[in-house]
Amino acid sequence: MRRTERLFQIIQILRSTRSPITGRELADELEISIRTLYRDMAELAAQRIPVTGEAGMGYVLDDGYDMPPLMLTADELEAAALGAAWVASEADPSLARAARDLISKLSATIPKDLRPVVLDASSKPIKTRSKIKENFDSALLRHAIRERYRLQLTYTDGNGSTTYRIVWPLLIAFIDHSRYLVAWCETRADHRLFKTDRVQELKVLGEKYLGRRAVLIKEWEKAMKKRMQS
Repeated sequence: MRRTERLFQIIQILRSTRSPITGRELADELEISIRTLYRDMAELAAQRIPVTGEAGMGYVLDDGYDMPPLMLTADELEAAALGAAWVASEADPSLARAARDLISKLSATIPKDLRPVVLDASSKPIKTRSKIKENFDSALLRHAIRERYRLQLTYTDGNGSTTYRIVWPLLIAFIDHSRYLVAWCETRADHRLFKTDRVQELKVLGEKYLGRRAVLIKEWEKAMKKRMQS
């Protein structure tokens, strides 16, 4: 990863959390040495990025900071429009509606000569099957993922057996035209995939799980990579 990309990623990590993050946590998430992390933080300070840090307390990004606006090329706009169109056709109803709203906002804010790139793109997803039906509010699930709330699931597997699980929701994965909840399962003490259309009931518990979500996702990705190589 180039340094400029890494600096941008550090800012994104700090923007995504409300609590301080230690240098060691940042270094582990970026897979760099603590010495490199300290050099990167010094560079951010030199660029007057408002990052505050104290020994033993961690780093925080000051409130009110935002990235400067970016000018998008035609290819970048088409990539955004294609991604939004795919979400509109594949995601749950509330996220699909947000994707359609995004396309409308893009077309309203970009220069007039670029609007055909969004409204009449040269690439688009073609849907060949019916919508996935789920027994819970997907917006509620996404909120639990963002806020790190533990979940209680009533789940029926492919053999028709029903189990009850307490899980830490990490992300919604789109695999082979199906949606899966990737989670750490307290019952099995391991990462598990739950097909969303087999979740009979989903309850958001009041407690948040420990640890950083990004770190848990990296552990899952490493485990998946290891299984694919074995």
